[in-house]
Order: sequence, then structure tokens, then C-alpha cells
Amino acid sequence: EDDPRSFAEREVADRLAKLACLRLWMAYRGVEEVDSIPDEEVEARAEALSKETGWPLPTVGKMILYDGKTGEPYDQPVTVGVIQMMKLAHLVEDKVHARSTGPYSLVTQQPLGGKAQFGGQRFGEMEVWALEAYGAAYTLQEMLTVKSDDVQGRVKTYEAIVKGEPIGEPGIPASFRVLVRELQSLGLEVEVITDSGEILRFGKEAERTRPPKLGLGLLSFSGE
Repeated sequence: EDDPRSFAEREVADRLAKLACLRLWMAYRGVEEVDSIPDEEVEARAEALSKETGWPLPTVGKMILYDGKTGEPYDQPVTVGVIQMMKLAHLVEDKVHARSTGPYSLVTQQPLGGKAQFGGQRFGEMEVWALEAYGAAYTLQEMLTVKSDDVQGRVKTYEAIVKGEPIGEPGIPASFRVLVRELQSLGLEVEVITDSGEILRFGKEAERTRPPKLGLGLLSFSGE
């Protein structure tokens, strides 16, 4: 059990115990009125008595140990006692986990995290930087689309793997659609233009008749 006291409190307690032990030792050796000796002089008086008489100083919980090779004593007393240790039961067999498909978050459409939820391995911002540094563009694209929140792409990829067919192109991840919604909430219109020139629009704007654009990039208002 951990000692709830602070380091300073334990230091004070250890010092008081040491002074009490030295006073008892000096009283046992015939020194009179040991209680009247100031605390700051107890250690000096005890060391002087030890040098005069050759009696070894008492040690609280410590013993003089000897080098097994030379037989000479160590220069400092060594704490001797029973130590209580707790074994951490973190075993590999309890940690190993794998997933092909599984549950997804209803909010982000990304895989859940943790073995308990049968989730996927987290691939965060710094891991993205690592793949960018290596130039692993295709691996990075796979991590951010079909292995994450590309809802249609991950279903098609799984079917292609099961049927042994080539894996198709990834789609648009759900996180990008969330970003588009946030930009639309600011009054900004976002559209994606593919390599073939096809324009992809998001949300209700794709179902409406869009007003013509002026040369300045502003929306025109038609009225009769």
C-alpha cells in the first residue's frame, strides 16, 4: 500500500526515528540525560562516542554487508528486509486482437476502438504524417478510406476480396462529408471536380436548381 504522506513528512518521521534510536543507544552505553541533548547535536555526539569506544552505531533497518569476493564490508549500511512486489498481469494472449470488419460508430462511421468493442487499430494524425514522410500514398489512401469511413468503398472492397476480384477505387470518406457540412453551415458552397470533369455536389444543393454565377464569383438573384 502506498504511503499517503508526502516525501517531506516521511523525511521528518525517518529523522525522528533515527534520533530516538541514537538516544536509546547512548543511554544503553551509559550516557546520562540523553533527552537533554539538542536534536542537531545527537548525531555528532553518537559518532564521537562510537569513535572513542569502538562501538558500532545502530542502524535503523540497515546492516553492514560484506563483499562476497573480497570479504570487506561495504562503506555504507544496506537496508535489509522483505519487499512486497505486485506482478502486473499484462499478457500477450490477453492483448492480441485482429479485425476484418466489425462495428462502426453511428456518428463518424469510423471503426470503434478497443478489443472489447471488437474495434480497429487507431490511425491518428501522427501516423498519417509517418506515411506521408515515407511517400506511401496508396497505403495512406487505403487507411483513410476503405479501412475507415468510406461506407460504400469498404463494402465493395470486402466483396472484392471475398470474390477474389480486383479492388476498385476508393470513394469519399464520411469525415470529408462532415467537413463539407461544416463549410456549408458557414454559407460556403463546396463541390468536387473529378479528373473527367464531373462535378460532385453534396447535400440538398445537389437536388436544387443552382442560380447562375456572376463573373465576380457572387450569386445572382433573379426576380420578376
